[in-house]
Amino acid sequence: MKIISKYFPNLSETQVQQFSKLSELYKEWNAQINVISRKDIDELYLRHVLHSLGIAKVQLFKPNATILDVGTGGGFPGIPLAILFPNTNFYLVDSIGKKIKVVNEVSNSLNLKNVKAAQIRAENVKGEFDFIVSRAVTKMDDFVKWTRNKIAKKNRHELKNGILYLKGGDLTEELTNFTTATEFDLTTFFEEDFFQTKKVVHIPLKKR
Repeated sequence: MKIISKYFPNLSETQVQQFSKLSELYKEWNAQINVISRKDIDELYLRHVLHSLGIAKVQLFKPNATILDVGTGGGFPGIPLAILFPNTNFYLVDSIGKKIKVVNEVSNSLNLKNVKAAQIRAENVKGEFDFIVSRAVTKMDDFVKWTRNKIAKKNRHELKNGILYLKGGDLTEELTNFTTATEFDLTTFFEEDFFQTKKVVHIPLKKR
């Protein structure tokens, strides 16, 4: 938990309590439904929580904004972002039902009123969103196809509406078709070695 306070020192008492509960909740649920690798569960705050919050270093979400988390798995990046932005609406989706069960259980335990979760494929999601977030669920070409028509027209943030994608490594080839993409190195914000190759990719999208 110290690593979260290090980079986000202005958390409310409620947020501190919610972040602090994540370790116990994920250890409990991961023992029943494996959503985080065994070696990663001990590094939960670094590799999952802080990594998810890298998106918040690139863009602060406004109250009443709507964020879609595609392929959320056990709730990343959606749940840490929902704690950080309690007045922003998050919709977490995954095609695997048992992962959504974990998301719902964790979300309910934390009393997160701004989170909805559903077992549904990204292509079938209805609605429009300011941003679509994700953690490396597939190649960017496929991800954009799934999500392009779910972007709200009206821009309310500094960055244009679109995708905020957590990815690692050299993305030159993968982003060839996306000339408007911007890569934000997470080493700009976090000093830990884990973030050496980690990035947030922003791709502005307009609904077709």
